[in-house]
Amino acid sequence: MWIADGWKDYEVIDCSQGEKLERWGDYLLVRPDPQVIWDTPKTHRGWKKMNGHYHRSAKGGGEWEFFQLPEQWTIGYKGLTFNLKPFSFKHTGLFPEQAANWDWFGDKIRRAGRPIKVLNLFAYTGGATLAAAQAGASVTHVDASKGMVGWAKENAKSSGLESAPIRWIVDDCVKFVEREIRRGSRYDAIIMDPPSYGRGPKGEIWKIEDAIHPLVKLCAQLLSDTPLFFLINSYTTGLAPSVLSYMIAVEVCPKYHGTVEAEEVGLPVTGTGLVLPCGASGRWSSM
Repeated sequence: MWIADGWKDYEVIDCSQGEKLERWGDYLLVRPDPQVIWDTPKTHRGWKKMNGHYHRSAKGGGEWEFFQLPEQWTIGYKGLTFNLKPFSFKHTGLFPEQAANWDWFGDKIRRAGRPIKVLNLFAYTGGATLAAAQAGASVTHVDASKGMVGWAKENAKSSGLESAPIRWIVDDCVKFVEREIRRGSRYDAIIMDPPSYGRGPKGEIWKIEDAIHPLVKLCAQLLSDTPLFFLINSYTTGLAPSVLSYMIAVEVCPKYHGTVEAEEVGLPVTGTGLVLPCGASGRWSSM
């Protein structure tokens, strides 16, 4: 498992009975997590003294309950600053487990010794975009949500990267990739973090089981003559990590060789010393 253990402003304190107790800077949140199927005693005081609690509804969805929690606050990670605010369906605007991947590709970009162009698809609020830009890459950030791209720009400004070479694109990711192929664009690295299910800005339906491999095939056409890495993340429980790496291997390795690996990504739980699984990643690297 690839573990995001470099955080100082964030931690999973405990997890039990379908929920996790987290510290986001100075604030404690309790949120549901489908992986937490065990029933261990909730002894930490934070279970009763949280600042926010997302209650899942039996009818689907849910709602937040707040206790002295500001509308927005920030946390940092290795020089990056992220603006947080609880919003729909339990999210805060950041997936901390992805720091394991930020560290991995950030190191590759720094060691490349040449300019690196990165394409970040389904880029959300820009965690991977900012990590790549901080490492010295030029980044094309693509997301179908105008609000998320705006949020990512706020994070870039807070991180001192407002002048970094980042292209901000609001578009359906598949259609953008198709246009980039026609334009003859090329990238040295590709990152994608596709949802299990979603809709594009014009109602385009995305279902990961049907759409992910065709998109990987398209993205392989965008790779430069000397690509550096290809990263796919998934939070879809039905997709094993090896499925992600297999798709990359089939589409990328015949031409570029390199190495492929796949693992779960996770977060350490300070109260137990165990690791909470939080999705999976497949990685291709030229070296």
